[in-house]
Amino acid sequence: MNFSELVVVRESCRKYDPRPVEKEKIEQIMEACRLAPSACNSQPWSFVVVTDPELKKQVAGTTTSNVLQFNRFCFQAPVIAALVAEPPRWLSKIGSSIKDKDFYLMDIGVVAEHFCLQATELGLGTCMIGWFDEKKARQLLNIPPSKRIPLLISLGYPGSDKKRKKIRKSIDKLFSYDLYKSAS
Repeated sequence: MNFSELVVVRESCRKYDPRPVEKEKIEQIMEACRLAPSACNSQPWSFVVVTDPELKKQVAGTTTSNVLQFNRFCFQAPVIAALVAEPPRWLSKIGSSIKDKDFYLMDIGVVAEHFCLQATELGLGTCMIGWFDEKKARQLLNIPPSKRIPLLISLGYPGSDKKRKKIRKSIDKLFSYDLYKSAS
């Protein structure tokens, strides 16, 4: 699949087939993540890939509650990956401080997209999840309290071939040449 096809096909998957994801495919996704670029080659990430059904069920439980019923699809996904923010290299930290920009968060976004695009190319579905009980997820996965989990990513075979139509801004509202133009 070429890149243009890949970005059209990739979408957040909220319905999963129960079949397991092959270890080889998980490792191919991790290799794509390993090759992701980062500020000062800091690579400020690691992953905990949860495949154990009972642990995965507990981690999925951190994404929802009795009050807020969204993210229930996480229980269907055969894999949930926790993206752990690791300390960036000192040069990246200094640059972040000088420029008042969290470069490590940009790096996390890049590696998360590498994860999702590689999964899509392999015929798998993903969904990036930012709404979850991070403290509980850290405890379940034995991640030290000093570390953050910016995202969980559900992974599995899509439960439906039915694709939703992507709703996006029109191209003329997306960019302008030479000078800023309001997108509103």
